[in-house]
Amino acid sequence: MNELSETQPAFTRSVRSKRTVLPEKWFAAMLIGPALLFILVIVAWPLIETVRLSFMQAGLGGEKFVGFDNYEDLIESKKFHRTVIRTFYWMFLSVGMKLVLGLIGAMLLNAAIPGRALFRVLIMPPWVIPIAVGCVGWLWLYNGQFGALSGAGQYLGIIDGPHEFLAYKKSAFYSAVVTDVWVGTPMVTLFLLAAMQGVSRDLYEAAWVDGAGRWYRFRRITIPQIMPVLVTMALYSAIFTFNSFDIIWILTQGGPRGASTTLIIDTYKVAIGNYKFGEGAARVVVIVILLGTFAAIYMFLLNKLLRRFGSK
Repeated sequence: MNELSETQPAFTRSVRSKRTVLPEKWFAAMLIGPALLFILVIVAWPLIETVRLSFMQAGLGGEKFVGFDNYEDLIESKKFHRTVIRTFYWMFLSVGMKLVLGLIGAMLLNAAIPGRALFRVLIMPPWVIPIAVGCVGWLWLYNGQFGALSGAGQYLGIIDGPHEFLAYKKSAFYSAVVTDVWVGTPMVTLFLLAAMQGVSRDLYEAAWVDGAGRWYRFRRITIPQIMPVLVTMALYSAIFTFNSFDIIWILTQGGPRGASTTLIIDTYKVAIGNYKFGEGAARVVVIVILLGTFAAIYMFLLNKLLRRFGSK
């Protein structure tokens, strides 16, 4: 037994000495290699190719270098300017409603009410079901001849006859906004609900003992505690709403007369519908620049606001 214990360390050292030890830098490269390859192939290469294509007059017949002509056309186009303004209006309106409704919904779902678990489940369908299926349902609601909204409006005396919500410029745009809010609000609600449940109950109990009311507790405890999640959801929802395509395309395809055409819809029509790939690529580059600038300004102003808010 003693002889075996004495020979075992020597045997172990001999086995270890025969192993090939991989340098740490090579081991690290092997770990990050797949992720780096994914980023290069899926993200970097298409972006570089899009930038290159934006300097071309590209179509089914081939490519021709035109320099900054595609960008100059966008700068001089008043129609494109209106599309940019409409896109930001669509984003701010939709995201603002999502945050307000999501915050209200999270507060209600966080309250101690009977059937709270059931209500938490019922809020999931708009987010879980495919967007195309949900939009088909909204197409039925917006239909003027047999839609529920038009029928309810006539029954209540709000409208005199059938009203096609998607046939008029203003109603089509705001109908698309309502549908987008319906799809995105559950996600915001659930994330804010999770953040509220992470707030320590001791803070509320101490404030209640000191005589603080509900509004004061909400303003001084709930909002500061969930602010990081609220900020993240605002930026996350803004990016996805800015790039929203399927809801608008299924409901209106950008119509009527371009009333609901956003930058994504306009890019699709130009690049895919008209086979002007160079002009479409220039629009994509502009979208990336606009979103990047918006995110940078948003984070800068938000950090200043948080520092000012946290110093009080």
